[in-house]
Amino acid sequence: MSKRIGLYPRVRVEGGGRGAVSQAGAVLLVETVRKLGLDTAISAALAPWRKPRTVHDPGKVLLDVALATALGGDCLADVAMLRAEPAVFGPVASDPTVSRLVDVLAAAGPKALTAIRTARAGVRSLAWELAGADSPAAGGSVIVDIDGVLVLAHFEKQDATATWKKTFGHHPLVAFVDHGQAGSGEPVAALLRPGNAGSNTASDHIETAQLALAQLPKHLRRGRNTLIRTDSAGGTHAFLDWLSRRGRWLSYSVGMTITDAIHQAVLKIPKKAWTLAYDADGTERPGAWIAEITDIPDLSTWPKGMRLIVRKERPHPGAQLRFTDLEGLRLTCFATNTQGGQLADLELRHRRRARCEDRIRNARDTGLRTPPARHRPEPDLAGDRPDRTRPPCLDADARPDCRNPPLGAQTASPAPVLCRRPAGHHRPPPLAALHRPMALDGCDQPRDPATRSPAEPQLTSDSDRPDEPQQHPGAVEPRRPPDAAAGPPTCPSPRNSAPRKHRVPSANRRGLMNDRG
Repeated sequence: MSKRIGLYPRVRVEGGGRGAVSQAGAVLLVETVRKLGLDTAISAALAPWRKPRTVHDPGKVLLDVALATALGGDCLADVAMLRAEPAVFGPVASDPTVSRLVDVLAAAGPKALTAIRTARAGVRSLAWELAGADSPAAGGSVIVDIDGVLVLAHFEKQDATATWKKTFGHHPLVAFVDHGQAGSGEPVAALLRPGNAGSNTASDHIETAQLALAQLPKHLRRGRNTLIRTDSAGGTHAFLDWLSRRGRWLSYSVGMTITDAIHQAVLKIPKKAWTLAYDADGTERPGAWIAEITDIPDLSTWPKGMRLIVRKERPHPGAQLRFTDLEGLRLTCFATNTQGGQLADLELRHRRRARCEDRIRNARDTGLRTPPARHRPEPDLAGDRPDRTRPPCLDADARPDCRNPPLGAQTASPAPVLCRRPAGHHRPPPLAALHRPMALDGCDQPRDPATRSPAEPQLTSDSDRPDEPQQHPGAVEPRRPPDAAAGPPTCPSPRNSAPRKHRVPSANRRGLMNDRG
């Protein structure tokens, strides 16, 4: 009798056509979790939060939520796709069980997060060791990219506020380990922040860098074996001072904002000091030059050993230049503490930070987004609402304490609305303008010609003249409409009525009969 190891069952591949399962792509994720021992590590880390006689392991429940997110789920209830395949994912907890576990871990706060991060760091070290030459740290160093990303929210979630791009949502900081051009990158840390968080907040960059370094093997956390790479949002005194603190010895390549002092220093660089820049494949790129700034007054206020490298290039057609650009050439600048090496190589290393944008794009496709508007927060996570009122809609004031916003403050529905016809405008029936009105009982009530509209067409004969009206011998004079005081008009019997002056043609009479049904 073999003892089962791990929280997920073993899956065998056969070609007989029997036992086919859906979500076969998730088998790779399940086998990776089982081979690396991530399931047992998470289970041991969350053991303090497991109640006695619990059926579902907390580590297994948490991994099921992660698998559902990787498969396209955007809420806790999407674990149902795993519940449909017990042969692949094993027993999956119910929706209330998953929601209660999230409540318990949220109440624990930093303790639960620290336990989960420690388990992840241990499994990552084992994975990099097994990868060997394919490991991101195979060359003895590793590159960590830090960047911010806007995550839009469709309704008022926790910490969802207005962003600097005039949107509404969150502004987290994420850190990725660069796997090179052929790799997809590896997310190691994410710092959740409200939407109004600043882009160049030094404390947030320091905390994100600390979380990222905690996920790396110990021999890579110091000795200049780790390069921290950011855009100009990380070019602050506090963040660079933290990176350059004695005893930490980290390498950095951080973008810098072109200030007036830097711009004046660029103007003083001699022409012979500029060298050609490299393209993405390492070849010289015409129209782009690199130089190092050494003559700048306030350079002494920055950390010791910091170097400023500036790049100028011809912008692509249609690009708008900035005020600090020089002679029609766009200027960019970054700071690094790497000593030696060619300037073009250092600048190419910094420009490869653009791969982080691809990592963020891939992360959006695999769960780094808020659920659509049709999904509301879980009742247990958002707080019980006994009155069963819906969460407040997004209004101009964004008042989360207002449960029922005033009339007119709600956001219009994005669904298409049918355009109504303006009030008072009615399309006349096709034959109403050509014939006289007829009563429901078949009695015809002629109108006075004086009250008829001039533009309304009239049926006349060749012998009729406006100035000499003629009548048939047996015709009677049409009656005028009675006064309102005289009461309702009486309709003469069709048998006793005399022949009328104007008769409707037979074709039109048939049309009227058809309209009347």
